[in-house]
Amino acid sequence: MEEKIQDKPHEKPKEPPIERLIVSSSPHFLRDENIHKIMHTVVLALLPAMAASVYFFGLRAAGLIIISVAACMLTEYAVQKLRKKPITIWDGSAIITGILLALTLPPSFPYYGAVLGSAFAVGVGKQLFGGLGYNIFNPALLGRAFLQATYPVLITTWSEPLSKAAKAGVDAVTAATPLALMKFEGKMSSHLDLFFGNVAGSMGETSALALLIGGLYLRYRGYINWKLPLGYLASMALFGGIFWLINPTKYPDPLFHILAGGAMLGAWFMVTDMVTSPVTPLGQWIFVICGGLLAVVIRLFGGLPEGVMYSILLMNAFVPLLNKHTRPKFFGEGIKVE
Repeated sequence: MEEKIQDKPHEKPKEPPIERLIVSSSPHFLRDENIHKIMHTVVLALLPAMAASVYFFGLRAAGLIIISVAACMLTEYAVQKLRKKPITIWDGSAIITGILLALTLPPSFPYYGAVLGSAFAVGVGKQLFGGLGYNIFNPALLGRAFLQATYPVLITTWSEPLSKAAKAGVDAVTAATPLALMKFEGKMSSHLDLFFGNVAGSMGETSALALLIGGLYLRYRGYINWKLPLGYLASMALFGGIFWLINPTKYPDPLFHILAGGAMLGAWFMVTDMVTSPVTPLGQWIFVICGGLLAVVIRLFGGLPEGVMYSILLMNAFVPLLNKHTRPKFFGEGIKVE
């Protein structure tokens, strides 16, 4: 007997799935990047500077770094707990703030001062504005400025590197920084000592070589825009060179400006801050050129020997205006349609 196949008239054939087009704003190309990865890469880039600070100033430098990082993370945890916000202390941003703040301090700076500066940097400089991505000023520099006003003597008490102190037969020798020697005594330090870091100064500002290695690594990874560090350093060299040509016996040469003080630390790790730097190409050029000019003017004519910190903080305040007034026009913007 033949089997009869019964048709099912009520069953409809299955339709292929509909592919929907998702329309969204740019960027349309996604990279395998996130906040954790970027922040921890910056921490890795700061390792040469941290190692140089320990080499030149001993284990006390490591203690300042550890205490500053711990204070930043605890402050962020406490503030987020009080505000009932998600805890983000492991994203790396608080760690970077602690490291950068510690690297701007003298190696003899007291631990309690580092804790206070770290709490201010995170609590006021970052969390008061709403957390990561909302702060106007670089938190580490804001913490450093707070300590400059709170402990003006302690934060300007510098120590010679351990190698020079050992030659003198003592544990530590108080000394002036190369910028202070230039400004107040008219003495110029060796470019070679400035490059390798065998001078008195803040823990992370002494070795230009260590900072350059870390900065170039960030550029290699594509995390910083080359215009920002090179533009800032080139501006300092240009404006410093103008005064040097006018009076070379009174003013330092361009190379001295970019090797001494906080120029390298500021250029590679603070000017390039993704949150507090402009996003438009023209705004970035204005930011670094004006910042470099301010740094040189403060160094040569201000009451303080260093001007990097204040130049970056002042330009941070203008970033919203720079982003607003240097925004490129959208395609078709400004065209009247009749």
